[in-house]
Amino acid sequence: MKEEPPTQRTPPASPTPSLSLQPPREDSDPPALWIFGYGSLVWRPDFAYSNSRVGFVRGYSRRFWQGDTFHRGSDKMPGRVVTLLEDHEGCTWGVAYEVRGEQISEALKYLDVREAVLGGYDTKVVTFYPQDTPDQPLRALAYVATPQNPGYLGPAPEEDIATQILACSGRAGHNLEYLLRLADFIRLCGPQAQDEHLAAIVDAVGALLPCFCPSGQTLAMA
Repeated sequence: MKEEPPTQRTPPASPTPSLSLQPPREDSDPPALWIFGYGSLVWRPDFAYSNSRVGFVRGYSRRFWQGDTFHRGSDKMPGRVVTLLEDHEGCTWGVAYEVRGEQISEALKYLDVREAVLGGYDTKVVTFYPQDTPDQPLRALAYVATPQNPGYLGPAPEEDIATQILACSGRAGHNLEYLLRLADFIRLCGPQAQDEHLAAIVDAVGALLPCFCPSGQTLAMA
């Protein structure tokens, strides 16, 4: 998922799928909304929230199939970022953030720019299973890039995706940083959070990196 929108832009209102807010936990608590992140949101949500939980959604696989011309790439050299692909056998790990009261409108306004306006993502309601209480699933809002959006790049060999990631950077930093931060998150989740697509791209990057930095230099990741 994508990242920091410029503060000067105000997006048009985007439609949000029907998602019932959770009732207050106590009489004094406002209703809650959960937002599921599976890309850059796992390490940089950049909106206020009341709680966060690591877990997974079933029926989806994470894929580096969305192009990025702002945060991790440019118009001439689009970067590669993740989206969700419907997959009956799939399981995608990420973080769900609970927003309450005024946090809800502020988070949705911010994400409408970051994900929809700048990223080309649409909203979808998913069932999130917390790692610590998978028998108590939550309904959550997720941002998903579909093949219908103009930035969609679709499938490619892992070596080609790795080459593109190594060559691209945008206003949020190098595309490689995005890949490695996501890989770090998956490792922290434990062996149950396997992501073969992500792991294959990381391996391909490792094989290609000497070609991009033949003198042992490191790529700048602002």
